[in-house]
Amino acid sequence: MAETRKIIRLLSTDIDGNLGLQRAMRKIKGVSFMFSRNTCISLGLDGKRKVGTLNDEELKRVESFVKNPTFPQWMLNRRKDSETGKDLHIVMSDLELKKREDINLLRRIKSYKGARHELGQPVRGQRTRSSFRTQKTVGVSKKALRSAAKPAPAEKK
Repeated sequence: MAETRKIIRLLSTDIDGNLGLQRAMRKIKGVSFMFSRNTCISLGLDGKRKVGTLNDEELKRVESFVKNPTFPQWMLNRRKDSETGKDLHIVMSDLELKKREDINLLRRIKSYKGARHELGQPVRGQRTRSSFRTQKTVGVSKKALRSAAKPAPAEKK
């Protein structure tokens, strides 16, 4: 039997070798619970099996499947890509890059969401009266009110 490796490098992410495959794949940015579970099922691998026990060929299969999955459209994280029009699943640094590009596009076309991003305000319609406060000033404190309400004691002659 092969030795269990301590750390596995999968899609430029260091993963603990003692984790099960299903749980370990979730450490990769862009891979969710359902995606990792269905990947294990599609490849015929046991999701509870430790990642450190997988051989190089199995790891390459997992890596190539995550990069180019054959799942239904609703399971992918980038449907109808604005540039290509295709359904994609992107992971790791590509995911962060695409997100940043999307936000910059919203800013460039001067949409409402883009303006909210520029101002640092919430984008999805949350209330801002009590949340998202940038300056930590809070009304008037009670101590200051009490000292202002009491008149100064009169001096006796």
